Amino acid sequence: MSLLAVSHLRKSFGGAIALADASLELRAGETHALMGENGAGKSTLIKILAGAVAADSGEIRLDGAVVTIRAPDEAQRRGLRFIHQELNTVSGVSVAENIFLGRAYPSRFGLIDWRALNAKARAALATLGVDHIAPAVRVGRLSVGDRMLVKIAAAFLDDADASHPPRIFVLDEPTAALTGRESERLFRLIDVLRSRGCGIIYVSHRLDEVLSISDRISVLRDGATRATVQTSETSKSQLIELMTGRTAAASGPARPASATGPVALSVEGLTNAALQDVSFDLRQGEILGFVGLAGAGPERLIGSLISRARSGRVALKGVAWNDRNPASAWAHGVASAPRERRAEGLVLAQDVVANVVLPHLSRMRRWGIFLDRSAERRRTEDIKRQVRLKAASLRQKVRELSGGNQQKVMFARAVAGEAKILLLDEPTRGVDVGAKFDIYALLRELAAAGAGVLVVSSDHEEILHLCARVAVMRKGRVCAILPTHGLTPQRLLALCYGETES
Repeated sequence: MSLLAVSHLRKSFGGAIALADASLELRAGETHALMGENGAGKSTLIKILAGAVAADSGEIRLDGAVVTIRAPDEAQRRGLRFIHQELNTVSGVSVAENIFLGRAYPSRFGLIDWRALNAKARAALATLGVDHIAPAVRVGRLSVGDRMLVKIAAAFLDDADASHPPRIFVLDEPTAALTGRESERLFRLIDVLRSRGCGIIYVSHRLDEVLSISDRISVLRDGATRATVQTSETSKSQLIELMTGRTAAASGPARPASATGPVALSVEGLTNAALQDVSFDLRQGEILGFVGLAGAGPERLIGSLISRARSGRVALKGVAWNDRNPASAWAHGVASAPRERRAEGLVLAQDVVANVVLPHLSRMRRWGIFLDRSAERRRTEDIKRQVRLKAASLRQKVRELSGGNQQKVMFARAVAGEAKILLLDEPTRGVDVGAKFDIYALLRELAAAGAGVLVVSSDHEEILHLCARVAVMRKGRVCAILPTHGLTPQRLLALCYGETES
C-alpha cells in the first residue's frame, strides 16, 4: 500500500534549479532511503513535504489522494514528522520545552501544567529507551548526541489532537551525532514503527547504515530521481556511481605516505577536566587522526588546544604558544573547524564572502582604515575555485548552501588565512560522498603544501584513508599512536575499546 507518492516535482530559486524531476513512492511498513550528493535536491524535496516551500509543479499524493501541503502545521496534521540533521534546539530552555516546540503546552486552569509537560516529554524519551535525560534540565547542558535524542523524541510525542496520527517519518541524518548504542536504539524504534505500518524516509550519507536498514533506495542527482533500487540488489559501489556519476575507485583517496617534515605542533602533558596528560607531535605535511569512543576525549581536544588548559605545554614550531585563544590561533596560522559548523562556525545570515574573510578583516584594509571590498571578492573568488565550492554567487547566504558546501566555506576561511595548521572536528559529518572526496582531496593538497592537519573523526574508514598515523584515546588519555598501514576499521575499534596490540 502506498502511503506517499511524489511525482515529477520541480522547484527553482531564482535562476537556480533545485529540483528538476523528483519522484518517490513510500509504502506502508517500509524504510525508504533517499540518497544523493549535497545539492542534489534532497533538502528541497523534504522542505516541500514539510510545507516549508511550495513546488513549482508536480504532484503529492497521500493514500492515493492529491494534496497540497501549504504550511508545516498542515504537514503535522496529515501525519508527517520530520527530524533534521542540524540540531536547532533552544539551549536556554528545558528538554521538555524543546520537545514541545511548535505544539500547545498542556494546561490546567488556564496555566501551563508543568507536571504534565514533563511527564509527556519523559514518555517521548522512553520510546527511544532513553532514561538518562531529565525533562527539566536545560538543553544547553546536554551533549550533542543527547540533544539529537531530544529532537528525535519530539517526533514521537503523542499527538492526541492530530487529525491523522504520525505515520510518515522523514529522518535527515539522524545518527550523525549519535553513538553506536544510541543509533541502535533508533534503529529498533524504526523497526517498531514499520511493524505498525508507518513509512520511513531515511536520508543518510553513511552507506553501510543505509544498506543495513533500508528496503529500497531512491537516488537524486542534479535535482532528478536517477533510480529507485531494491537494497538487497545493490551495492555500495553502485550507489556511489549513481550519486556521483563516477565509480568508487575513481572517487576514493589512496592511503597517504608518512610525513617526515619538521614538527609543526607539539603538545606535552595537556590536562584539564576532559583530558589527562595528552602529548603528541604533528608534523608539517602530515594528516594525524584522533579516534575514541564517545566521551573518551577526542571531541574535547581541539577546543583544549586553542584555549588555556589547567596544565601542559603547546608549542608551534618549537616556540611556546601561551596566549592561546581563537584570535591568537588565526594570528599564528592555526585554523579550526568545529563539529557544529552551523552553531559554532558560520554566520548563516551572511554571504559567502563575509564568512570566508571574517577572521582576516585586518589583512584586507585599504590604507589601514577602510575594508577593501573588491580585494575581499577577488580573494574569495580565487579560493572558491580552489575548494570546489558550489554557490550561485559569492553573495549567496551561507544558510542557503548545502551541508557539504557550508563545510567548504569553513575550509575556504582556512585557506584565506594561509593556515599552516588545521584542527578539524568531524570534517565530513553530514556531507555526501561526492563532497567528502572533494574535502579529502583538498586536505591532501594542503598537507602536500606543508600544512599540518589534525583530524578528529568517528568514521574509522575515513581516518584510515586520510591519515598516516592515528592516536587512540581512552578516558581522556592518548593510549597509542600508531601507523595506519595494515590497520582495519575493526581493529581500530577494538583498540578504542581497550584491546591491546598483540
